[in-house]
Amino acid sequence: MYLSLYFDPARDAARIETAIKTKGVDEQTIIDILTRRSGEQRREIAFEYERIAKKDLNTALKAALSGPLEALMLGLMKTTAQYDASELKASMKGLGTDEETLIEIVCSRNDEELADIKKVYKEMFKKDLEKDVAGDTSGDFAKLLLSLVQTKRDQPSNVVDYEKIDEDARSLYEAGVKRKGTDVVTWITIMSQRSVPHLQKVFERYKSYSPYDMKESIRKEVKGDLEKSFLTLVECFENRQLYFANRLNEAMKSKGAKEKVVTRIMVSRCEVDLMKIRTEFRRQHKRSLYQTIAEHTKGDYQKALLSLCGGDD
Repeated sequence: MYLSLYFDPARDAARIETAIKTKGVDEQTIIDILTRRSGEQRREIAFEYERIAKKDLNTALKAALSGPLEALMLGLMKTTAQYDASELKASMKGLGTDEETLIEIVCSRNDEELADIKKVYKEMFKKDLEKDVAGDTSGDFAKLLLSLVQTKRDQPSNVVDYEKIDEDARSLYEAGVKRKGTDVVTWITIMSQRSVPHLQKVFERYKSYSPYDMKESIRKEVKGDLEKSFLTLVECFENRQLYFANRLNEAMKSKGAKEKVVTRIMVSRCEVDLMKIRTEFRRQHKRSLYQTIAEHTKGDYQKALLSLCGGDD
């Protein structure tokens, strides 16, 4: 992310106020400032804005902007945990659940991130994330999400326990491919409680028991949201940044570019691992994330995404 060496929050706030007051709104200035500051700096700007303009910056942005650009800019004004928490809340609000969002966030965040999200969720909505997830999902899908939200994953250890790796690999095989029907609980326990480096070795070892690798086994054994959740987990254990790169590619190439997915990944990862996602994107798709955004999005939304992306690899 491009960060200006000379940062003056009061000046940025005044420029945003002028841009908002301009006839027809000067979106470019708002984009230039908010996409090129860190989260910490954006919060300082919001503080100064309220002092200067005597109103809340989020409210002002909401009134001035619309569509996907508005969603992107408002997303950037939250901390990463606040953003994830509000996306989760929105995915469970009202009738019907947006399972795709729920799966993406719960299955791709590590325990530290999930612990932060839970804390902030409680602060923002006065409710427990676990209770909301339990109330909104059912069956094995609910069991899996709840096991992940409970953040009971082992810490990575310096000692490689080959016996345990072998035992887990065999248990995964015996709980799935080897038998009729699937013992989903065993899968959930192993995938929600073992450390990531351990699981990477387990999936490697798994191939010596099963004719299919872990992802193929999942596709054969379970369906629907449960299948999507397990696949997301395995992809993130293997290479989390590649998972996000593939999600971005898929969302942009799908009919009616899924702006929500693109916005969510760009906003939630811009302070976390966007540079690595860019690298994986280039490696996997033989073109840069920047070029792909330029090709599949348009207008001010495109300008904002390109600026957030940072550069062309």
